[in-house]
Amino acid sequence: MITKDKLRYALLAGALLLPAAAGAQELRLMTGPQGGVWVPLGGQLKDMWEKAVPGIKIQSLPGAGIANVRAIDAGKAEIGFGNSISTVDGLAGNPPFPKKQTDICNVATLYPQYFQMLVPADSDIKSAKDLKGKAITTQPRGNTGELITGQLLKVNGLSYNDVKVSFVSYTDSVQQMQDGQAQAFSLGTAIPSGAVMDLASARDVRLLDLSGDLAGMKKLNPGYTLVTVPKGTYPKQDKDVKVIGYATHIVASCKLPADQVYAMTKAIADNVPALTATSKAVAGLTPQVMAEDIGVPFHPGAARFYKEKGITVASH
Repeated sequence: MITKDKLRYALLAGALLLPAAAGAQELRLMTGPQGGVWVPLGGQLKDMWEKAVPGIKIQSLPGAGIANVRAIDAGKAEIGFGNSISTVDGLAGNPPFPKKQTDICNVATLYPQYFQMLVPADSDIKSAKDLKGKAITTQPRGNTGELITGQLLKVNGLSYNDVKVSFVSYTDSVQQMQDGQAQAFSLGTAIPSGAVMDLASARDVRLLDLSGDLAGMKKLNPGYTLVTVPKGTYPKQDKDVKVIGYATHIVASCKLPADQVYAMTKAIADNVPALTATSKAVAGLTPQVMAEDIGVPFHPGAARFYKEKGITVASH
């Protein structure tokens, strides 16, 4: 039987707990711009996290890689999507970040992005060093693909002054390659790229192997990795080609409770089929891939999950 005193105590205890519970309940998840894959993936994460972590509610908000890191660091969000190379720039305080972002912890890598450089199949260009004096085409200034193009040239002792470069759309780049106005086309995107498929349907092209450039690229930004474009990805591509990769990953405020982030990390690993149904890029995701070192220290909660899987990671 519940006495008045017991009831009064229970109500008082509940009242004392309410503010803390309410503060912990809603987490703001920064996704991407409308039309991009981060929005539907964010919807999947919202559903699985709300089921995996009792009592939390996820508010999904539009964003972008750089904006998401800045929002989390400024306390305007708790978790979000990021691109490894720009997150690393944020930690270092490199442009376009105005200062070092100190409240950013890695949670999990989701899938790779591929920096690809194509040349005509019969071209004498065998590596980035051979681009000197050549006409190349890439994305408008400030785009990720353009940024990486400039860094690739730098690693090979070149700059934009040593080539004839067009900063244009994918469509214009494909047209320039088809017309012979450009001798190399670089872009950073998922595979297979629709632009590359369009180009390859019009003329025979060849992907450059960029494995020899990885060490130099990692010196510029430790977020770079080496990824493989499997043979058959593009027409007449008869062998695997190694290119420069970077990752789409999940970042969180280092201030989030470790138990919470542990449960969220585990939920990602346990729900790969659901994520793959939203984006095929996530197919084959494993704890080993999630725990890849991309130059961003992990949240202690995520590190605990990976340790249980026999994987040691650097944590905040």
